[in-house]
Amino acid sequence: MKKIVINVAMFQLGWFCCVVAGANHMPLAGTAAALMIVLWHLASSYDPRKELTLLLIAALIGTSWESLLVSAGLLQYPSGTFIQGMAPIWIIAMWMLFATTLNVSLRWLKNRLALAAMLGTIAGPAAFFTGYKLGGVNMPDITIALLALAVGWSVLMPLLMTLSNRIDGTRPQLAFARIEDWDSHA
Repeated sequence: MKKIVINVAMFQLGWFCCVVAGANHMPLAGTAAALMIVLWHLASSYDPRKELTLLLIAALIGTSWESLLVSAGLLQYPSGTFIQGMAPIWIIAMWMLFATTLNVSLRWLKNRLALAAMLGTIAGPAAFFTGYKLGGVNMPDITIALLALAVGWSVLMPLLMTLSNRIDGTRPQLAFARIEDWDSHA
């Protein structure tokens, strides 16, 4: 339970640093904060290579998704964009940061993909709306942007949970064991 609380707290701290730094035109500060948390997460992982693989895949998925939204004009970021039409660097770091929760505090969603989709539909846009209020992102048409985010996150959350189920560097793998079996012994 302690590990879950720490994971949630570290993610929230990193998320806040990224958004506030991005809003205040200090994207590298937020990126550095997120990457420090990611490195700490990897150092405390059972299999850092597996966990890094998951984090990099999540960053690639997130970068593609966010860049699509930026290119479509649904999202605009005030700082950190080095290539026109791409997600800013602090958002990419934030995707890695988010991925640190998949095998820890969001572990309970691994075999509940419908629930993951529902949570993504609500929590994804809610996080972006909070980022919008903090000045980290602009949405020229907020209604369309939030609807696009809801649809995207309804697909992304189950996808990320499926990936985390296959790539878990936070716990030792037991031969022929299911996630529930391991969790009951942990």
